[in-house]
Parts: sequence; C-alpha cells; structure tokens
Amino acid sequence: MVTTTNAALLRLLQLASPALPVGAYSYSEGLETLVHSGVIQSASDLEHWLIQELRYGAVRVEAAIMLRSHRASDLTQIHYWNDWLTATRETEELRSQSLQMGRSLLQLFQNLDPTSALNIQHSALSTSCHFAIAFGFVASAWNIEASVAAIAYLQSWATNLVSAGVKLIPLGQTAGQQLLLKLGDVIDAASSDIAQLSDDQMEACGWGLSIASMNHETLYSRLFRS
Repeated sequence: MVTTTNAALLRLLQLASPALPVGAYSYSEGLETLVHSGVIQSASDLEHWLIQELRYGAVRVEAAIMLRSHRASDLTQIHYWNDWLTATRETEELRSQSLQMGRSLLQLFQNLDPTSALNIQHSALSTSCHFAIAFGFVASAWNIEASVAAIAYLQSWATNLVSAGVKLIPLGQTAGQQLLLKLGDVIDAASSDIAQLSDDQMEACGWGLSIASMNHETLYSRLFRS
C-alpha cells in the first residue's frame, strides 16, 4: 500500500488541479475536430474515446515518460526522454501543446520553489521541456510517490478533456462529473499497466487522434487553440 504524507498530498492536489496555470484548458487534443465532424456527439461517445486513449493512446506513453522523469538520476536521462518525446509527437499542434505546457509548469515551479536544487539542475530545459517531463520532476521534487503521480497525471488529462467535451458537445456539468467517475477504474488500471512498461514497450495506436489534430487548424471556427 502506498502512503502519502499530508504535505505531499496537498502538493499533489495543487499539481493536478485544473487551476494550475499551464494553459491546459485552451487545448482539446482533437476533440473539437471530432465533435465538429460528428464522431463524438454524446457523453457515451466521449467516454468510449477516452477509454480507448487510456488503453491504447498516446497518453499512456506520456505517463510512462513522466515516470521516467520522476525516477531519473541525472540530467542526461531527462534530456534523452525529452528528445524522445519530441520525436514521437505526430503533429505540430500536439508537440506545441506539450512544450508550451511543460515550459509553463517549469517556470511556475521555479517561482514557487526558487531554492530547489532542481531549478538549477533543469534550467537548461526551461525553454524546451515537455509537460510530462516537467510534471515528473516537479512531482519528484515535492516528494510525491511515482505511482500516485501517474494516477494524478492521467486524472488531470481526463479532467481537461471532459471539460472540453462539456463545452463542445455540449454536456451538462453533472454529466461531465459522472463521466469522470466512470473513468476512475480505467485510470487506475491504466496507471498500473503503464508502471510496468519497459522502454521497448512504449508504443501507442493513435492515428485517429493524429488526424483529428492535423485537421483542427482548418476548422471554420474554433474554441480551442490549434
């Protein structure tokens, strides 16, 4: 059983909060395209999409990279996985989102915890750091246990996309919360599975997401950033 101190739990809640000012709310990760094209039209459609992403999609790889960042023993490993993640981002939109959010989180951490040794160690990444990388070493710096950080990362991702679905489909706020509740067991199972992935098992089947992301910028009007 994993135990978490009250201090670490409070830090975890802050790190995974929708109020964290990293700009996650401005991205839909392809959902806007999918709603516009009629692929996603209801809460059940969105639930199916998110479950498939948690089981087979790119967010699994992101969470696995986050764990490697959390456990990295030196800056060389951090740079390796940061470059690896850059190379695997299939669209400019997804890559830009990941880098913008990572840069924002790293800068926020530097302001919140300026005396941390990690601020010196990772200053070279400040302009080109993926969100999964930043999330991992901030969680490590705040003594948040790796498996708990993985669940928080996936929950934060799901919360952002459910919020996007509430606006786009649209859904009621209660329906959105019901969907998040349903995803709980899937997130738990996904986090356990991700923790067991070896380096050569980090793969995803996300061509649907990639196509939706590539087509997003051509929509006539958009609520979310492309």
